[in-house]
Amino acid sequence: MKYLLVVCLIIIACLVLKLIALRGSIKELRKDYSERAEIHTNTLLGVQSRDKQIRMLASALNETLKRLRDSYNRYENGDREVRSAITNISHDLRTPLTAISGYLELAEKQEKTPEMARYLSVIEKRTEQMKKLTEELFAYSMISGGEISEEKEELNVNKILEESIMSYYPALKARGITPELRITEERITRTLYPSYVERIVNNLISNALKYSDGDLEISLSDEGALRVANSAAKLSSVDVNKLFDRFFSVENASANSTGLGLSIVKLLAERMELRLDAKYEDGKLVISVGF
Repeated sequence: MKYLLVVCLIIIACLVLKLIALRGSIKELRKDYSERAEIHTNTLLGVQSRDKQIRMLASALNETLKRLRDSYNRYENGDREVRSAITNISHDLRTPLTAISGYLELAEKQEKTPEMARYLSVIEKRTEQMKKLTEELFAYSMISGGEISEEKEELNVNKILEESIMSYYPALKARGITPELRITEERITRTLYPSYVERIVNNLISNALKYSDGDLEISLSDEGALRVANSAAKLSSVDVNKLFDRFFSVENASANSTGLGLSIVKLLAERMELRLDAKYEDGKLVISVGF
């Protein structure tokens, strides 16, 4: 009986040691898998355990890692090709658009019939739209490339917002929109990239101008939260989830938009680690950025 008890204890001890070894191997696999899934490396998982099931698990995880890396590489290469195509197209469009603008300026100085003047006015407006769209394409390709060509500075967010609103005043007036402003008197200073902050604010106001049904609310809180809201009957909660997608554009704004404005906002906010949120409530599109 005593002998049997000793044998049982030995077996239990062996099983406990094996269980501890298995737990250690699984813990090591989990840690290695997490690390390799987050970095760009071709190194696969290694395993010290002699257990057949653990080695089979490691093999299955390695196959998953290979597929993940292949998918990521295909995505990265495709995204790089898209950015390159955007850069080339926008660059190629700049030259003829500049020439068209020059000839339009010369044509404006010539004598012309009222009908010809009307035609030239239409051409000029369409050319300006094309120039703006081309600049937006070029800006997106540069920003998405990952290069940061400036240093962070201490910025007055209030001042940037006020200057942006003033620059859009003629366009707002042309749409018959009188913005409702609530800008804190507290000086909101942040150390950020100047051109990034300016573009975020400009793009948000420009986006509201495209989608608004005739109103616009802009507020900046004491905590530095910028909120831009406007009525937008043609939007829905589903559309809002897509607004930051590249090239997404709602039907009523597609004629004057590349669908990149809010994608640029998202990229720049992520670069500066700013909170960005969009929602659709009570028929209004509300976009918030936490500076």
